[in-house]
Amino acid sequence: MPWLQNKSPQAASVFSPDALLREARRQKGLAPLDVPAVCIFDPDGDILRQLRKSGRATRFDAWPCYHTELYTFRLGEQTVGIVVGAPFAVLIAEELFACGCRFLLSLTSAGQINAAGPTPYFVVIDRALRDEGTSYHYAAPAEFAEADAKLVATAANALKQAGLRILVGASWTTDAPFREAAEAIESARAKGVLAVEMEAAALYTFARTRGKSVLCLAHVTNTMGQAERDFEKGESDGTIDALNVLETIVKTAT
Repeated sequence: MPWLQNKSPQAASVFSPDALLREARRQKGLAPLDVPAVCIFDPDGDILRQLRKSGRATRFDAWPCYHTELYTFRLGEQTVGIVVGAPFAVLIAEELFACGCRFLLSLTSAGQINAAGPTPYFVVIDRALRDEGTSYHYAAPAEFAEADAKLVATAANALKQAGLRILVGASWTTDAPFREAAEAIESARAKGVLAVEMEAAALYTFARTRGKSVLCLAHVTNTMGQAERDFEKGESDGTIDALNVLETIVKTAT
């Protein structure tokens, strides 16, 4: 397979996030300020849209990334960062941790593979099927990318104690969402996969090889368009429930 050739996960990279950030700050005239210690990925952008609409989000002007804008907002008693990202999630993760992030949460909408009741609901992803390209640049081939078991247990316990509907299980990460063929879906289902998304395998592989704290959650909102009135997230595009979940995790995991 071509994407497995010329990969040396143990070799140092010529291009580093520190170098990119140094030059971005130089070009943009930005001070080297740290981002909040807790940051959140919002690949769909729904949470950030609602936060901006309500005036709760403030742009972090010192964020030196070329590709995204970083915002901050108050989540419970903490100020956290939030950034929109998708297939280039690991690029942003590298930059966030190089800028002072200590714990990264990713919450993305996901398609249902093994039915666990009516959507929407949340899954704390404990491992992700590696059906994308990025993770193979960070670690040798393996079927799954494993989450930090302690982080998963801490988050799951906190959410259950808060009375929130939550599942713990595996996801299937693919960077080709419109190639989710019936055979591939059935294969994932047979492996016990609960949901399909686009980031977790790469983020977990990055986290394990770099020694970083990353936790991925799937907001299972759809059956991949196989039913009418699909992709419904709930009130305010699901952001009320999503923020409740995120706040509960941040309180206990940091």
